[in-house]
Amino acid sequence: MSRYLKESFRALCEYTPGEQPKDGEYIKLNTNESPFPPAPSVLETLSRKDIENLRLYSDPTMSVLKSKLAKLYSVESENIYLSNGSDDILNFAFMAFGHKGAIFPEITYGFYSVFAELHGIEYEAVPLREDFTVDYKDYLNKDKLIVIANPNAPTGNLRPLWEIEEIIKSNPDSVVVIDEAYVDFGGESAYPLTHKYDNLLVVRTFSKSRCMAGARLGYAIASKGIISDLEKIKYSTNPYNINRLTATLGEATVDAEEYYMEKCKEIIRVREYTTEKLEAMGFEVLPSCANFVFARHSGYDGEKLYLELKARHILVRHFSNPKINQFNRITIGTQEHMDKMLGALDDILKGDTL
Repeated sequence: MSRYLKESFRALCEYTPGEQPKDGEYIKLNTNESPFPPAPSVLETLSRKDIENLRLYSDPTMSVLKSKLAKLYSVESENIYLSNGSDDILNFAFMAFGHKGAIFPEITYGFYSVFAELHGIEYEAVPLREDFTVDYKDYLNKDKLIVIANPNAPTGNLRPLWEIEEIIKSNPDSVVVIDEAYVDFGGESAYPLTHKYDNLLVVRTFSKSRCMAGARLGYAIASKGIISDLEKIKYSTNPYNINRLTATLGEATVDAEEYYMEKCKEIIRVREYTTEKLEAMGFEVLPSCANFVFARHSGYDGEKLYLELKARHILVRHFSNPKINQFNRITIGTQEHMDKMLGALDDILKGDTL
């Protein structure tokens, strides 16, 4: 780093993205991307005119896309916020609502601690229970920004909606952020509670269930007041935060909801199949409502297993945290992807060499 960097930024522990290899063909089961392309109607959406119009700024209000999402979720457009990926919303949430401190699980999405440190926010990272689940009672009556991924990552565990509501009710003077990046793979969304509680911010993304990780499009559902707060920060930093092509593709994606929900069902089916096969091979697999599973084998080191799979051009995600370093997070791909991964694991456990 240079000598010009602000002193408070020098010690930041950056978020580490999943590997994006350039040295050959891999089966990528490490970044929770969808194995499926966008809907056929989305693939046919962009025209030459859309590309020519890149000379023009995008609509900063995103009124068409907001309207479509509002209709999908039975809310008003004023209850929808759109951003360049859901990470931007999370960043703004820490910036806007973290002045009294923040609290989130110790083992969760790695960006939460990064954002807290970035904005100089004191935070409490709460250990998970022994079974790697979130205990909702740890978040009652905290009077600070609460951020919970539901389902959690990298564990895949889901907390029931009644627990989420208890957290919201007990913290009426603080914002509760529920990060639902993976909720479409078997969870129940908390967004209906935004009709009842004005301190709830539900954060979602087009990256996972909508097969658009590369488009960078996120959205939030909340009370009019919270959305107004986020808009204030947006218009003070980057009013044109979503490009024209992404907005157009996003609109077509909302119109193709049935396609994406069918793909979610397929991922759920393959997830259950993969879990069954892994357990038959001696793996412990945590219950998952996400598009990944979190698994470890008592007879094989987690990092070594990750490296052996990588040598076979199959990528999974390994974490160095001592509390979870015997686990690997495995994204659910197609049936073919998972069979190849399972076959490779079988070879590795048998001691077969390349």
